[in-house]
Amino acid sequence: MDDRPYDPRQLSHCAGEIITHVRELAARGWTPATSSNFSQRLDERHVAITVSGRDKGRLTEADIMVVDLDGQPVATGHRPSAETLLHTQLYSRFAEVGCVLHTHSQTQTVASRLYSGAGRVHLEGYELLKAFTGNTTHETTVELPVLPNSQDMHTLAAQVDALLDRQCMWGYLIDGHGLYAWGRDMHEARRHLEAFEFLLGCELELRRLQR
Repeated sequence: MDDRPYDPRQLSHCAGEIITHVRELAARGWTPATSSNFSQRLDERHVAITVSGRDKGRLTEADIMVVDLDGQPVATGHRPSAETLLHTQLYSRFAEVGCVLHTHSQTQTVASRLYSGAGRVHLEGYELLKAFTGNTTHETTVELPVLPNSQDMHTLAAQVDALLDRQCMWGYLIDGHGLYAWGRDMHEARRHLEAFEFLLGCELELRRLQR
């Protein structure tokens, strides 16, 4: 008898979806070495998340584990990413969040260094701003926060919570680190991730051309 406190069939489904999408992101070079972490909501109390230290371009179902909303492993001896709390805080705060993606593309990392002093990347006037849920026109602005890097996940999580208290947002950068993006499901989270990647690339190119 299976006494796991979650549906293993749902875990298998989530694992398959994570594996498929993350392999595509890895093929783009957005998950170098064993960096990055990815998760999906299993149910109201559990999250499927990548095991720490695994090559994200070669994930198998064994590389996906379950944690509760406090970030604690459930029915497994595997260790989750040290950044698990940054995932679970979003699931705890927003019942509608179903997927969180964290990548380390070169574009994201360079932008995080360039804009760390300002604490944000100001995005305005781009047609692709309509890719973010809730935006219906390019005549809008999106402020992508840039947080200081820290090994203290509770400090980072508190900073994210403070931002979420003040503004609606679908992602943030960590200085010298990478990008977090999320959505109601994998497809929405990936759309937000790809939109941020493109727009950050545009901002970096504009800076280069304006020198």
